[in-house]
Amino acid sequence: MPTLGVNIDHVATVRQARMTNEPDPVWAATLAELGGADGITLHLREDRRHIQERDLHLLGQTVAVKLNLELACSEDVLSIACQAHPYQATLVPERREEVTTEGGLNVAGNPEKVRDAVKRLQDAGIVVSLFLDPDPVQIEAGIATGATAVELHTGAYAEAKFATGKQLEILLNAGRLVHEAGLTLHAGHGLTYRNVRPIAEIPHMCELNIGHSIISRAIMVGLEQAVRDMKRLIKL
Repeated sequence: MPTLGVNIDHVATVRQARMTNEPDPVWAATLAELGGADGITLHLREDRRHIQERDLHLLGQTVAVKLNLELACSEDVLSIACQAHPYQATLVPERREEVTTEGGLNVAGNPEKVRDAVKRLQDAGIVVSLFLDPDPVQIEAGIATGATAVELHTGAYAEAKFATGKQLEILLNAGRLVHEAGLTLHAGHGLTYRNVRPIAEIPHMCELNIGHSIISRAIMVGLEQAVRDMKRLIKL
């Protein structure tokens, strides 16, 4: 079955709303692990709107599962990533005005920049994944960078109310391209307790990264239980 990476960014968002020390995303990561999370995902944005360098440092010392750091192809965060040395780095696009990451990385439009970022992270001993739209052009460009994994952006599937079958077929075809190229297949963005199962059933799916839906449920039932509920759904 696919492994589950729990994104804790929204815990940090609540903390930063009041600029206090609670809720602590480091504590949230521990609870997610207790609930069965296979990995902890966090996004160190250039504007530090939620996750802070302090969080990354402490999580590197305390997380017992895979630590997956999302970041842009920018000098500031690349340098921090190479020093922090998470198990995995996922390169994502980043715009200051967006609420959450919108769309996949434009590798085809910036091949050298992405290739250089991939090499720099890999030279530091970090596994590199690319967050890409399920577009054959972007996937082929991503394969050429030397990255070892592709996380398919599932936003269009998650937002489709009546055409989920069409969007799922697009993801299936994209997943096939990723697997045939020898890369590890991941997926994420907008996945919920209602729509996750078909994505978990995509052949060769290795990892799902989910944040908002799990943190939302955690407000009602607690984080450990919210993670257990999602794990139960993706268990094939």
